[in-house]
Amino acid sequence: MSDHTAAGTAEAHLHYDPVGNRIGMWLFLLTELILFGTLFIIYAVYFHRYTPDYERAAHELNRLIGGANTLVLLTSSLTMALSIAALQKDKAAQAIRWGFITLGFASIFLVVKGFEWAHKFELGIYFDSEVLLARPKGEIVFYGMYFLMTGLHALHVIIGGSLIVTAMVKIKRGTATSKRMSFLENTGLYWHLVDLIWIYLFPLFYLIHR
Repeated sequence: MSDHTAAGTAEAHLHYDPVGNRIGMWLFLLTELILFGTLFIIYAVYFHRYTPDYERAAHELNRLIGGANTLVLLTSSLTMALSIAALQKDKAAQAIRWGFITLGFASIFLVVKGFEWAHKFELGIYFDSEVLLARPKGEIVFYGMYFLMTGLHALHVIIGGSLIVTAMVKIKRGTATSKRMSFLENTGLYWHLVDLIWIYLFPLFYLIHR
């Protein structure tokens, strides 16, 4: 009886449902799209109302920095895909290497964004600051949306980075293999969503022409 129980426990422990895992991840990603989609709609409504103010405020953002960060994230999507492809070929060490390269790009993105935010803080531009509140209503709304949406996106980058680290640990321990790809694949899906959201954020805030 004890042997039978142990065998049942082992079988339960080894249970693996890639289809269920993938469906669950897609449902979760749908909620993320709803969240950011709602923010995009709010942005659009205020942009229509305060277009000149939005354009003036957007002109103060550094397009070169925003473009560089966009390139960083696009490259990180490639390295994430290479990590998944490597594990599919049972090249665990290579998968881990590409995973940590992806993590490096994520870190670069966050550092650059941190310096960008810090520069705005030095200029006195942040939530409820006297400098910001003295500006036209549309510019106040623009920067409110900017800090909210890029800050929320940065949080998702941090979460994605944590998932990548977890995936690499699983590969190292042998619990993520070519036959058990779900966690790494779902991490890749999440990371691609993070990149996709930034592709929309970049033109919304940085490429508004005066």
